[in-house]
Amino acid sequence: MNETLDLDGMSQLQMHQLVQQLMGTVQQQSRLVEQQSTELKHKQALLDKLTFEMAVLKRLKFAAKSEALNANQRSLLEDALEEDLQAVGEEIEQMRPAAQRTPSQPKRLPLPEQLPRQEFKHEPEVTQCCEQPMRRMGEDVADKLDYTPGVFTVHRHVRGKWVCACCQTLKQKPVDAHIIDKGLATTGLLAQVLVAKYADHLPLYRQEAIYARAGVPLARSTLAQWVGSCGVQLQPLVDALRQEVLQHWVIHADETTVQMLKPKAERNGKTHRAYLWAYSPGRHEDIKAVVYDFCESRAGKHAGEFLEDWSGTLLVDDFAGYKQLMGGAIEEAGCWAHARRKFFDLHAANKSQMAQRALEQIGQLYELEQQAKDMDGANRLKLRQEESAKVIKKLNACLLEQRGKVPEGSATARAIDYSLRRWTALTQFLSNAQIPIDNNWIENQMRPIALGRKNWLFAGSLRAGQRAAAVMSLIQSAKLNGHDPYAYLKDVMEKLPTWPNRRIQELLPHRWQLTGQRIG
Repeated sequence: MNETLDLDGMSQLQMHQLVQQLMGTVQQQSRLVEQQSTELKHKQALLDKLTFEMAVLKRLKFAAKSEALNANQRSLLEDALEEDLQAVGEEIEQMRPAAQRTPSQPKRLPLPEQLPRQEFKHEPEVTQCCEQPMRRMGEDVADKLDYTPGVFTVHRHVRGKWVCACCQTLKQKPVDAHIIDKGLATTGLLAQVLVAKYADHLPLYRQEAIYARAGVPLARSTLAQWVGSCGVQLQPLVDALRQEVLQHWVIHADETTVQMLKPKAERNGKTHRAYLWAYSPGRHEDIKAVVYDFCESRAGKHAGEFLEDWSGTLLVDDFAGYKQLMGGAIEEAGCWAHARRKFFDLHAANKSQMAQRALEQIGQLYELEQQAKDMDGANRLKLRQEESAKVIKKLNACLLEQRGKVPEGSATARAIDYSLRRWTALTQFLSNAQIPIDNNWIENQMRPIALGRKNWLFAGSLRAGQRAAAVMSLIQSAKLNGHDPYAYLKDVMEKLPTWPNRRIQELLPHRWQLTGQRIG
């Protein structure tokens, strides 16, 4: 049968196909509009949240200071507020479309004349146009303050301007990208401020005094703004480091206390107990890294949020917050150092012979682990199954026998019950060579935090604590891999402004030697 033609000569079949195509296009556009609308709502909600946080921070900064705070507390609080304001401002600026971003030109005092100067010439590679030499018509000069340990210098960047007399074309070498756009400080000085604050635990008010004695007056608010900006720019590295840690199926976890200033409404000069959590791949895994996570409490939900959908073996102490994570995708491994500590305390208190025998047998386990220290996984597992398993069996029999002889609630019963209750977790290392015998590896990564607590007094805000955790993650991971944290941060911050996001893993501390100069 012949197809019926319409007035324009188009068949009904062609008309139907065209309508179907148009309907498909409309549906596709509708889905795109809906997706963009959802993204816009999400971004607007985040922008509203950040704007509100900015308003709160400004009120805290400019409101009358509470007399309940002593001088040192006020100094640390002011540092944290300046850092938070700068960090929130940068996050808001990053969310705006490029056309709506407002360039800022900071006002600053001239750098002291007595500082040594290094001059850097920047000229276009080609100074010819219209087949004739261009004429140099001037230059732009920018001074940046640099710092190498113990020495301030001024880097003077001179960018010549070249013009073609024929067509008036102007050529000038563009300004190199910098981690703080139009910032005064070089990456060397920024790295020094970060390392001094987060590795050497020098608050900004102390750094301000140190730099003033060196003849360079740097306002604490300026230092705080640098720290806030660097914290935002370094965050992608920390996020990538966290993903690397979660790719390993044996992870150490631990937590320690850090005081945090209470919100203004309930402050009255007081602090409350916050927690810094630490996560690291197992001691026998193929990378050395640690990621700190600052949280308002010790609730187990914080560990759950950090680990998300991770599955593997989690090596922890007996803290109840971890219990809700166990089962299913996550298995628990116990720490023999904690078990040994119970018997050590018991022996120190009353010279218990049972505790002494337990300590001797646990000591044998550690001697075997020392022998296996440099073995590959297969030989380590073989040694554990042939030798360590015998010691474990003997220790278990000893504990069960003694438990029936001691009364409930006694110190001996509590020491024995701690190990027997966690026996399955404590013996996980016998079935897998990658599981360490204890959690000492991550506890060692907590030592810098314990030292820092003596200098911090407290974290000024949740955001300040999270920023400290992020920067300390990079610094401590750099140290674990034998790097000088100053050299590492300086090199990374020089590369970050132009570094492709898809290659961000190359700048992580355990891979940095492939892209930078390794120190140590």
